[in-house]
Amino acid sequence: MFQILNFKLKIAAMDIDIKSFHRALTQIAQDRGIPEEKIIETLEAAIATAYKKDYGKKGQKIKAKFNPVSGDVKFWQVKLVVDKDMIYSEEEIEKLKATSSEALAKEEEGPAFTKVAADGELKKVIFNPEKHIMVEDAEKEKPKIKVGDELEIPLQTKTDYGRIAAQTAKQVILQKIREIEKETVFDEYKSKEGEITSGIVQRIEGQTVFVDVGKTLGVLTKEEQIPGEFYRPGQRLKFYILKVDETPKGPVVLLSRSYPKLISKLFELEVPEVATGTVVIKAIAREPGFRTKIAVVSTEEGIDPIGSMVGQRGTRIMAVINELGGEKIDVIEWQDNPEKFIANALAPAKILEVKIDKKNTAKVLVPEDQLSLAIGKDGRNVRLAANLTGWKVDIAGVGEEGEKQEVSAEPEKKDEEKEQKKEKTKTKKSAKDEADKKTKKKKLKNPNDAN
Repeated sequence: MFQILNFKLKIAAMDIDIKSFHRALTQIAQDRGIPEEKIIETLEAAIATAYKKDYGKKGQKIKAKFNPVSGDVKFWQVKLVVDKDMIYSEEEIEKLKATSSEALAKEEEGPAFTKVAADGELKKVIFNPEKHIMVEDAEKEKPKIKVGDELEIPLQTKTDYGRIAAQTAKQVILQKIREIEKETVFDEYKSKEGEITSGIVQRIEGQTVFVDVGKTLGVLTKEEQIPGEFYRPGQRLKFYILKVDETPKGPVVLLSRSYPKLISKLFELEVPEVATGTVVIKAIAREPGFRTKIAVVSTEEGIDPIGSMVGQRGTRIMAVINELGGEKIDVIEWQDNPEKFIANALAPAKILEVKIDKKNTAKVLVPEDQLSLAIGKDGRNVRLAANLTGWKVDIAGVGEEGEKQEVSAEPEKKDEEKEQKKEKTKTKKSAKDEADKKTKKKKLKNPNDAN
């Protein structure tokens, strides 16, 4: 980008070639995907800065307007219309001087065009004829103008600028283009939150993976990685765009491989019925890297929702499983009836009976030989079933002699409830630490009491 600017921006014989500026910036706009109007705003800001540097005075606000067709530029000096109530009196200025020279300088150099203070009242200013104009004088130029408006005073157009002014204009352009590029990238990826994107692993720093997602780098933290999954530079994977944050260094795209909605988005890519809405994913329960349960339902008669998800010879579901590094996926049919839904959720175990309790608890009876299958390795099957259905599941295995072995699993709490619990734990811990500190200090002051 800088090479294009250095080549295109003609700063020769103490002149700025405005048309060459515009052509160079238009080329950059096409290469970087920056809107044309933003480029014109950048050019106008640079020209106004150069004009002020050579022909303006301290405190002035210069506005430039560039005509992209003719290449002509017009200039105005902008002044804030004020009245006596908006101006510091001599006594108030003396008080500012007495308080601090820095406070006075801050008021003098501060933005003249901040018209409203934080409390909603008009902010006072130290009158500067280059920044302000009294409402009586402004009305002579523009009769309908009001206090707080801005008056634009036409200036003589200049075409010749000194070397320092030209270099200043160039720096303004470079800075503005960086800012516009950051804004463009932020807006683009902000609109993609909740979608999936394909990226290439660029580098790995500690446990954080940086991914090239196009115009910027995405960040995959340890918490959002699939447990046991290894990453290597140059590896292409699909990621869920969890969040886009704006920072002083530019936009940060937070990615995830463990978020449950990654599963539904992958199925949207592989299953046309999901993309068109004829098969709807109603619920997902996931333990990243191990197993996922997904409940689906068809919105049209004659369409098998499970068959659509699995695909011919399992091609569709295998594409998703391969993308997730072999994570097992159970597809079950969603039901309005909670007994049937819970029975489906515990698949592949065979269920004898499901009884619904009033306390959001389901009691499930399974044959004794199906108990381990219903529970799953490390209790994963029953835990995922509870999360999928939202019911607390109590499983009892019934043997030939009628003896029962019981196992229970509760659905995970929502993110908000988890955060509240964390905050309560932190508060209790802080209170306990404070109490321990006070007790320790008391013992140090009164060693006899400790004995």
